[in-house]
Amino acid sequence: MENNVFKTASLGIQHVLAMYAGAVVVPLIVGGAIGLTGEQLTYLVSIDILMSGIATILQVWKNKFFGIGLPVVLGCTFTAVGPMIAIGGKYGVSAIYGSILAAGIFIVLISSVFGKLVKFFPPVVTGSVVTIIGITLIPVAMNNIAGGQDSADFGSIPNISLAFGTLLFILALYRFATGFIRSIAILLGLGIGTTVAYFMGMVNFTAVADASWLHFAKPFYFGMPTFELSPIITMILVSIVGLVEASGVYFALGDITNRKITGKDLANGYRAEGVATILGALFNAFPYTTYSQNVGLVQLSGVKRHNVIYTAGAILILIGFIPKIGALTTIIPAPVLGGAMVAMFGMVIAAGIKMLSQVEFASQENLLIIACSVGMGLGITTVPNLFANLPEGIQILTSNGIVIGSLTAIILNIVFHIVPKRVGSAEVVLEEQRVS
Repeated sequence: MENNVFKTASLGIQHVLAMYAGAVVVPLIVGGAIGLTGEQLTYLVSIDILMSGIATILQVWKNKFFGIGLPVVLGCTFTAVGPMIAIGGKYGVSAIYGSILAAGIFIVLISSVFGKLVKFFPPVVTGSVVTIIGITLIPVAMNNIAGGQDSADFGSIPNISLAFGTLLFILALYRFATGFIRSIAILLGLGIGTTVAYFMGMVNFTAVADASWLHFAKPFYFGMPTFELSPIITMILVSIVGLVEASGVYFALGDITNRKITGKDLANGYRAEGVATILGALFNAFPYTTYSQNVGLVQLSGVKRHNVIYTAGAILILIGFIPKIGALTTIIPAPVLGGAMVAMFGMVIAAGIKMLSQVEFASQENLLIIACSVGMGLGITTVPNLFANLPEGIQILTSNGIVIGSLTAIILNIVFHIVPKRVGSAEVVLEEQRVS
């Protein structure tokens, strides 16, 4: 009995370690970018870990209303990082949580019918959107590599050396390590990088010393949410991409666990993610989605029991109640974080390219969708004042690269692949449908 408990706890800790770096990096990046204080950043990290645990349990606990009942772990989606930074910079932190709340409600409302809407989000659309999001994140990584935007030692040799040393260590682990060690390469890279930074005099433990040992989640910690149209549209698009990605994870886990995934299962899974996102907004955390790295761990370990994932969720909740653990992550120097970001954000771009690999590139229409959507998304990101002279109501949709890039992909997909062509023969129409 004791051996079973120890084994379950050990496997649960493995799942926590596999997702921990991704979970804590998100609040560190977003909080740092929007100018949170050390105390606020500690709260943000802690509440994110706490809500990851709750979101995981909601998804594993299959019932009539929500939960897919698969061994899946949830965390904040990386595709939300860039949009949240952009929203926070322009509209303030309250608009971030207003958009997350609206997106969570939207997911719950469409959960039963999302399967019928998938045709509007084929790989040519989702791949373009994820690629755009990944590209917009890279400047954040570069600024951190240099020491953080506006830092006194921006671009110094120690900062750059530490950042690329961290990145090289992560790459070495991916090249030479196997199994579980490889799955936590980012976490180990952050730990080793911070240790080296400590001996370089670049680590300040004040935040850890000041943090309390216990706290409780506070609804609307950063204030009541505010609702702006452009942030809401942005976050809904991010959530839709998350649902498409989650669908792939559900089917992958279905294969691993020898379980057939039904439409009802998918709806319950989507609804659980929507409820988790709503709770994230209420407690000022983040939108949550399934973490694919934990799927690899399930495959690697061969252990598919739900009690292991329940244990991982419980550990995350426990950690979330202890601010000192959350504060430990806030001492990671910006260059160390930047080095890890290159790998993590690069993987977002790679995920987008992987989605695009499913696209039929022989179709000129698909090439145009990708070209125009990525071009518009990147163009508006680099030249945000391009449409400054348009009416304010239109600027809501044109001032954000991710929004305009995503809308471009969706609209062009409808024009080229969904609206039937009325010229030419029936054979041409059938050929176009086959290619798309």
